[in-house]
Amino acid sequence: METELMRIGVSLPGTLLNKFDEIIEKRGYSSRSEGIRDAIRSYISYYEWMGDIKGHRVGTVAVIYDHTKRGLSNALADIQHNYSHLIKSSVHIHLDHDNCFEVIVLDGDGEEIKELAEAIMALKGVKFSKLTTVASNEKI
Repeated sequence: METELMRIGVSLPGTLLNKFDEIIEKRGYSSRSEGIRDAIRSYISYYEWMGDIKGHRVGTVAVIYDHTKRGLSNALADIQHNYSHLIKSSVHIHLDHDNCFEVIVLDGDGEEIKELAEAIMALKGVKFSKLTTVASNEKI
């Protein structure tokens, strides 16, 4: 159990903070701090789950990004070309004038799939990125 509380400062765009405030109110959090702690726990849990992606996997990376961000489309294409041996298919949808949604279907080594997903997540202009995988030999 966490015992000592540390105070931090975070700079956020107003729209993001407003959306967060709406969510924490709907979920019944008593404060922003409680909501932020919960979000950080979720982030840590997801990161740890990604650490277990090993062996042969199939999966998807879903990405929403701002295609007007200088160099982003080229960076995404470069990453996908570097991992083309994993990519079986992709779907690209224009959400609006600035934003695109892409789903990349993957099949191959789990650690390489994780590398691809992390490379995409790290790009400036990527607004959302979610990796989902399953061991190809799991019975579903």
